[in-house]
Amino acid sequence: MAPHDTLDLARLQNAAQDHLWMHFTRQRSAGEVPIIVRGEGAYIWDAQGRRYLDGLAGLFVNQLGHGRTELAEAAARQAKELAFHPLWSYAHPQAILLAERLADAAPGDLNRVFFTSGGGEAVETAWKLAKNYFRLTGRPGKHKVISRSVAYHGTTQGALSITGIPALKAQFEPLVPSTFRVPNTNVYRAAEITSGLLDGSDPEAFGRWAADQTAVAIENEGPDTVAAVFLEPVQNAGGCFVPPPGYWQRVREICDRYDVLLVSDEVICAYGRLGTMFGGQRFDYVPDIVTSAKGLTSGYAPLGAMIASDRLMEPFLAEGAMFAHGYTFGGHPVSAAVAMTNLDLFASERVLEHVQDNEGAFLATLERLKDLPIVGDVRGTGYFYGIELVKDKATRESFSAEECERILYGYVSKALFENGLYCRADDRGDPVIQLAPPLIVGQAEFDEIEQILRTVLEKASTML
Repeated sequence: MAPHDTLDLARLQNAAQDHLWMHFTRQRSAGEVPIIVRGEGAYIWDAQGRRYLDGLAGLFVNQLGHGRTELAEAAARQAKELAFHPLWSYAHPQAILLAERLADAAPGDLNRVFFTSGGGEAVETAWKLAKNYFRLTGRPGKHKVISRSVAYHGTTQGALSITGIPALKAQFEPLVPSTFRVPNTNVYRAAEITSGLLDGSDPEAFGRWAADQTAVAIENEGPDTVAAVFLEPVQNAGGCFVPPPGYWQRVREICDRYDVLLVSDEVICAYGRLGTMFGGQRFDYVPDIVTSAKGLTSGYAPLGAMIASDRLMEPFLAEGAMFAHGYTFGGHPVSAAVAMTNLDLFASERVLEHVQDNEGAFLATLERLKDLPIVGDVRGTGYFYGIELVKDKATRESFSAEECERILYGYVSKALFENGLYCRADDRGDPVIQLAPPLIVGQAEFDEIEQILRTVLEKASTML
């Protein structure tokens, strides 16, 4: 691809500096903004013609890769027929058909689909539904929410309140009250999490302990006050915490015992990321609510969905009852049409099977990096992995705050991009590199990812 005209690029850079408020970005120190202008398959190009492997699928979004004309054409066809109409007391065919399709694919009796514009709105919707459901069924005291430490659930005031990352919350407090944290399932850090009680050598025992802390939290708050538990199938923040064997089954038992709703936050984990349509299916559990977004349209249009059990709809079917909640663009006709075509392609191209067939090779390729002194752990499943970086491999000592700034952000993040890999370096929790490429990639891309990571991390190892 030829570089864009330099005058245009200069104007774009100036306009970006003067007018564009980027998300989760230190604006003053951002410097020259990378301007991404094109994508094809698993690759993206910037305005100067440089190519990068999209190792994060945009933001855990682009399941089918870039440049899929089928999805763009689906959007255009629908826009010509019906560009927009809300779902406020009305419906349109694409929303109806997509709701039916998601209900058919979802586990158990999760048959009720509430569309949103994105993932944070889906989480917000789930919490409001939980509170409203218990109020309508005569238990208005059940309003509290339990989630895991270091977990991220969204940016709205409600979703941010459920989030377990203090540094993201402090500047927006006071937030919605009545949210509480339990330990996450980072087996690599089990000794720290359990204060030496378990060392992670028996993942199932650690999983049982971590799940049981949910029961402890419910008891401490009072079962009559807790409405829901929000958990991701594989926790993203902190770097891909895969649940130990039996963890989800135990959590399900605990929620049933205390009549607490189990919300599976699958904004990242649904739609193929783990090799199954829904994340809970990978670990054989049925939640009461699924929150989803991102991969539903492969990023070609914004759309989210909260999918709820039939029993949660029942009180809203009474005469005069209403869930007084909604979004202007939830279930947008164009977005829904794109989602339908996206799911068609999932089936015709056997995307889920492709992930299942190749995940072992992906993990094995990344595990080659464990010979580097800076790589402490490689973990994940499907096409969703985290590489935890350490200062001392023997003791598992993590980076200091200064080392995170100097090495993780000052060098690793920039060097990966300069070497042709777009991914995420993150220290929400311990320092990690997160990888979640489009679901279409194979061994050639795995090798490219590993080689770029090796080049950068070998040098980073000398900076400690």
